Formats: sequence, structure tokens, C-alpha cells
Amino acid sequence: MKYQPFESGHFFHLYNRGSNNENLFLEQDNYNYFLVLMKKYLLQVADVYSYCLLPNHFHVILRFYEVLQYTEDIKKRKNSLDQPISNMLNAYTKAINKRYKRRGSLFQEHLKRIKITEETYSRNLIVYVNTNSTHHQIEDYRTYKHSSYEALISEQETALKRDEVIELFGDLNNFKHVLHSNKLKIEALQELILE
Repeated sequence: MKYQPFESGHFFHLYNRGSNNENLFLEQDNYNYFLVLMKKYLLQVADVYSYCLLPNHFHVILRFYEVLQYTEDIKKRKNSLDQPISNMLNAYTKAINKRYKRRGSLFQEHLKRIKITEETYSRNLIVYVNTNSTHHQIEDYRTYKHSSYEALISEQETALKRDEVIELFGDLNNFKHVLHSNKLKIEALQELILE
């Protein structure tokens, strides 16, 4: 599969799973640490709109900044949008390997990425990502603690682009209604999901 290059100002769906279907997240601390790394690395180059961390895979919807204000470290690497994401995944792998005395790659060979170009498509994808724990029969998305859903419906401070996500659905009540009714077209997302 040929991977689309990341582009400033564009939305992307990032996803990957554990190598050989191995779990990426083994306990609560792992989920928390991955979110810390997302904030540290992804917010250097992009706004995050939604995410879901499941035991053996993750999904992130983000939009790369139009005008990037790179840190000096990124400037030295030719302003690559890939570098902070690579740093995030490498830092997570090293931490897991050290903590659980394992070796080697934690993630599948290449990070999957799809450029999002249509609003309808992005709405469907946001529904899919935020209800992913229900889709995989892990836990009801409304109580699952490792997705962006709770932050999107709350009034607490968040690094997510909450207002923009809710605006795509008209208002908060409609957002909740669409997710609750799970009104999305899975067949339109088949190339984007890991099943």
C-alpha cells in the first residue's frame, strides 16, 4: 500500500495496531502515557479532533497546522510532519519495551494514514472513531475512558478541537444523537478500518 504524504492544512486519519495483533495497551498507565505523548508530539504539528485507544490498536483524527511553527528540533529534520509522529510512536515503544522487558517493534510496520477530503466522510469517521469501543464489543462508547467522546461532550478544558467537532454535527445534542443512533455508513469506511 502506498502511503499518502502528510500535508499542511489537511485532515488525516491515523491508525495502527500492535505487531502480530499484540496489545499496545496492557494497563491503565499505558493509555495515560500514550495520551501524554500525543499531547507532547502531535500538538507540535496538528490539532487533534478525535481519538480512540483500544487494547490492540488506535485511531486519531487530526488536522495539520496550515502555518507550522516548528520547534528547533523539528527544523533540524527538514520540517517533516512525519517526525513528531515517529517520535511519539518510538517513545511509546521504548517505554513499553523497558517496562515489560520486551524487545522489538510494538506497532505494525507502517503507520496507516488516510487524507480526509470531504465533510461527510469526516463526520462518519468521527462517529466511527468515537464509537469504536462499542463496534469492537469492548465497552459502550459512552462509558469507555480511552476515547475522545467524554472530552467532546464535557465542558472541561481540553486540547481537542471540541467546538469544531460539535459544529460538524450542528450542536451537542445532535452529536450525541448521531453517535447514539450510530448513523454512519461503515461500508464507506471499509478501507479505513482495521477489521
